[in-house]
Amino acid sequence: MKAIIVTDQDAGLAGMKMTELPEPSAAINDVIVQVYAASITGDELSWPSTWTDRAGRDRTPSVPGHELAGVVTALGYGTTGLSVGQRVFGLQDWYRNGSLAEYVAIEARNLAPLPDDVDFNEGNALVMPGLTAWQGLFDHGQLRAGQRILVHGAAGIVGSMAVQFAREAGAYVIGTGRSAHREAALGFGANEFLDLDHDALENTGRVDLVFDVLGGDIAKRSLSVIRAGGRLVTITGWNEEQAEGVLNIDFVVEADRSQLTEIVQRFRDGRLKTNTGSVVSLDDAIATYNSPDRVKGKTIVRVRQ
Repeated sequence: MKAIIVTDQDAGLAGMKMTELPEPSAAINDVIVQVYAASITGDELSWPSTWTDRAGRDRTPSVPGHELAGVVTALGYGTTGLSVGQRVFGLQDWYRNGSLAEYVAIEARNLAPLPDDVDFNEGNALVMPGLTAWQGLFDHGQLRAGQRILVHGAAGIVGSMAVQFAREAGAYVIGTGRSAHREAALGFGANEFLDLDHDALENTGRVDLVFDVLGGDIAKRSLSVIRAGGRLVTITGWNEEQAEGVLNIDFVVEADRSQLTEIVQRFRDGRLKTNTGSVVSLDDAIATYNSPDRVKGKTIVRVRQ
């Protein structure tokens, strides 16, 4: 099969190569998925799991990409809940070869059925952003109707999902970003927008929850606007500063079939929009990921037409 591999951590995206690999086989509780759409997360080539197994041993060459949508072609021993020929979408384990390939072996529990009326590209675009926003807001942030929430990067791939989920949950949403992102953030449903280049973060008033994808100084300053008993939830790995009465949470997104089912239903109902940029072929993926002129939004790799 055709696949994109990485072998040099220092090379980053520039170190991607197209090659031929043997098709994977299905282990116990696995399925084989013929990949139709895939994508990578911007910083996954900096994660140890891209380069080593759980014991810290080198596992290169590795196939990047953890989000996928496709069709089940084979079942491993003991696999239940899915069937051959079924359309699926989901999130690959961090320590296994990923989705920038024509086929992938993945645990069945990491996949959810993809309804027939949802395009593979859109299904793929829901996976990582949808799960990250959902888990950050509801599992870790304990968001409730009537609360005020500050969403950093509200026009971004993950932030735009968080804005939509929070508004539907009945929260008052303050989105942040650069001035050029104002209309996009408001279009995704933010009640108001804070320009981080020109507006004082402290002018937002007190909030119950901060959902952060930026980290650094912005995350530190955000602690000062959170009410006692509130939470800062981040995906940036930063979790050092503390504020009295504020719970500071850093988390890593996990595959969850029931959450994916909830998310895709919202998309089908028109209650949720994806934030998609370019859709490119597997052959063009390396050049696209390395282009200085990449379109804003999530890049989808169309592995199979």
